[in-house]
Amino acid sequence: MSPPVEALAAGRPLAAHGFSWRKRALVREFASRGDIAFVSRGREVGGASTLLLWGSAAVPVGLPDDVTIVRMEDGFVRSVGLGADLTRPLSWVMDGTGIYYDASRPSALENILAREQWTAEQLRRAAALRRRLVDAGLTKYNIAARPWRRPASGQRVVLVTGQVETDASIATGTIDVRTNIELLREVRKARPRAWVVYKPHPDVAAGLRAAGQGEGEAARHCDEIADGSMNDLLAQVDEVHVMTSLAGFEALLRGRQVACYGMPFYAGWGLTDDRHANPRRTRRLSLDELVAGALVDYPVYLSRVTRRRCTPEQAIDEIVEWRQRRPDGIPTWRKWLRPWLARP
Repeated sequence: MSPPVEALAAGRPLAAHGFSWRKRALVREFASRGDIAFVSRGREVGGASTLLLWGSAAVPVGLPDDVTIVRMEDGFVRSVGLGADLTRPLSWVMDGTGIYYDASRPSALENILAREQWTAEQLRRAAALRRRLVDAGLTKYNIAARPWRRPASGQRVVLVTGQVETDASIATGTIDVRTNIELLREVRKARPRAWVVYKPHPDVAAGLRAAGQGEGEAARHCDEIADGSMNDLLAQVDEVHVMTSLAGFEALLRGRQVACYGMPFYAGWGLTDDRHANPRRTRRLSLDELVAGALVDYPVYLSRVTRRRCTPEQAIDEIVEWRQRRPDGIPTWRKWLRPWLARP
């Protein structure tokens, strides 16, 4: 159990700030606490309390000095369907140090990866978990999409994954390449003879988030814009180039070469080709050590059936069954809500 989760279970007064009514039930379930005080101002939080915040949300003013901050965010194997479509998640992370996508400071995940000494049994479990994910073709959102096939040209195939440029991971995890079009230009310069495939972020493709600055010119810098299955792409390309996208981690699970132009949580450990170094990350990790930290030790998994915490293996089984029953992720009536969900 991670230290933030232990703190939430210890009986310390618990408050949460900035969560919508829709998310409050999820906060209670993931925290395994029914006594959370949802507050609108910092001065409503008592001393010696723990305060939950979502992602990189600003700390409210007026907090007592002895309040502990724990940040919550989506996990890495989440659901069948997009979070922006309000699809229920099976995993969140809870971080009392920072948050995994903010490379400007340490996070609980970074500390786990830098310090943990896993046993042989724990690494066997991580290896089995990795194989299960790959064999099932799972990614973060597991959205049904048309099949994708590698071109027959014989060229080296490079996948470039787009991101939502307003996401906090771009603000806190990148240095010089900060837009999708900049990333495409850099990849084209680095791989002039490769077949470059660009896949827009699924939230952008669904119309739930705005395209990036100049992203409409993507076709000028790549050979193909793909709307196919992410799993098919990852299984067939030779390389994946990212700023901070989770697709780089999913590519590592499948044995692909990954180039990072930013500093995602999986960079800096000797497994990726990194444009920038992180001086805090000096340890060399095996792939299964990375999996043990990122998929076993760090997230909290919540069963869709019992609404209680479960193992990552149980969560994967539920996602596989969920995808078999509803491969498109959400019912049609939910898709009708997208114009409203896309509003700022």
